[in-house]
Amino acid sequence: MAVNHGTNMCVSDEEDDSENCLQAPELQGYLSKWTNYIHGWQNRYIVLKDGTLSYYKSEQESGFGCRGAISLFKATIKPHEFDECRFDVSVNDCVWYLRAETPEDKQHWVDILEAFKAESDYGSENSLKRHGSAVSLTSNTLSSTSASSFKKGRGLKEKLAEMETFRDILCTQMETLQGYFDSCAETGTMKKSSETDENKSENALKAVDFKGEAMTFKATTNAVITTLGHCLDAVNQREDMWRKRLDRESERRRRLEEMCRAIKQQSAGSRVIMHGGPDHEEGPHSTLHEDEFYDAVESGLDKLEEEAAFRERLSKQSLAPGPLRTTSRATQHHLWPQIEKVTQEQIHYARLGLGEGGWQLFAEDGEMKMYRREEEIDGLVVDPLKACHVVRGVTGHEMCHYFFSPQYRHEWEGTLEQMTVVENIAEDTLVFLQIHKRIWPASQRDALFWSHITQVPDQHDQDSHNIWVVVNHSTQHPQHPPKTGKYVRVALTVCLYCQTLVTPPANGAELTRENITCKITYCAVVNPGGWVPASALRAIYKREYPKFLKRFTNYVIDQTKNKPIYF
Repeated sequence: MAVNHGTNMCVSDEEDDSENCLQAPELQGYLSKWTNYIHGWQNRYIVLKDGTLSYYKSEQESGFGCRGAISLFKATIKPHEFDECRFDVSVNDCVWYLRAETPEDKQHWVDILEAFKAESDYGSENSLKRHGSAVSLTSNTLSSTSASSFKKGRGLKEKLAEMETFRDILCTQMETLQGYFDSCAETGTMKKSSETDENKSENALKAVDFKGEAMTFKATTNAVITTLGHCLDAVNQREDMWRKRLDRESERRRRLEEMCRAIKQQSAGSRVIMHGGPDHEEGPHSTLHEDEFYDAVESGLDKLEEEAAFRERLSKQSLAPGPLRTTSRATQHHLWPQIEKVTQEQIHYARLGLGEGGWQLFAEDGEMKMYRREEEIDGLVVDPLKACHVVRGVTGHEMCHYFFSPQYRHEWEGTLEQMTVVENIAEDTLVFLQIHKRIWPASQRDALFWSHITQVPDQHDQDSHNIWVVVNHSTQHPQHPPKTGKYVRVALTVCLYCQTLVTPPANGAELTRENITCKITYCAVVNPGGWVPASALRAIYKREYPKFLKRFTNYVIDQTKNKPIYF
């Protein structure tokens, strides 16, 4: 939100201070300036001086040099088409995105900047001096021009410059008239002089056009009086303007104090993070470069990790996972044929080796290896992922239990904002609606999917008695249709395939978690929907998938240590 603490304008009607006043800032105050895609809008102290617009981090730092400046001589000032509080000032490729607190403040800034830009185009206000005393012959025209320019807001500064010009003209005219009067006086005292001297005096009198000089003198003095009247009007208007501005600032301060009191009454832990910037939202026409898009999302993910650092709820009194059953009612559900089909397909897919399917190893950390194939659908990245990992000290059933059970999801899935169980098909089958936190500049995502956990028998594998699988697959629900509100629906198919391997303890000792190893195969195909740059999305996947798998497995290890083993 923009916080405009007001603007200042130099006003002085004293001749001695006129030069200093012309050098002081014509306009200054706080506006919100778009800094970059990470920090967004920030309050900056903006100063207009001598036709140059400069900005500082704060008014207190204005004495240490500006952070940037733009000359209004070649600048383009453009109010935003939709945001009534925003306007842009640009010179070639350099663009300042600025926001005022109210539309009135914005319009005030735009009017002043346009006026000074027009003044720069018109030329220096002191250009009148270059025309010499001949300007006085058209002083009536100057007076009318001054009146019109005053109405356009060019103001007191120009009037003072005109007064300086008229002063020079008057001095010249006064010297001319004084010379004429001196000549007249000499003529009266030299009547008895020689004829030659008398002829010289008459020639001197004829050299001065008294009538013409008197007319121009009168016109110049009238212009001076008129300009002085404009100066007085400008001073009075400035006084009214400052009084109104003081009233607005008082009202603004009152609102800010009320806002501060309201914020203090909120819970200490609540925070509102506002993102957004000039025309950089997610979309095919976004002006944000792919590298910048990825940097912004990466910074957002880092912030989420900091804010949602694991709350490691190691509950030693928690119950061990109980047996899960598929009821006859569940088998009659309209989704059940799809659940069985997709589950069997994903089990088969998890058991297949990498073969020659074009898999690329993109991440490796100890015994964890991650592979992918680059695929796109309608320009969207849907790269299939396959990860292999070995975790010691946990069973496959425990791993799948924490992956499936809704009460644990908020603890290991850091991007989750809201999770709802839409439908309980059976103890081992649930339908979830998940809303994920927004990471600017990407739009906020949600996902609707069924999740099914089951034990997998395999007569060809002697260790198959302890293979567990969780399969998640996107679905539809009449009460939660896609593309409603502000969310973009994600399509996904995920399989967590876990096999427990037991190493018998030596000498008939008691079985401990040191004798247990869980072999994990994780498969995922995710269509993010919306529009995200392909290179940025692949870079995010490369960064986030290994972190996710490691974070989840470490979470399960922490939850199960010092607890009875559950096969």
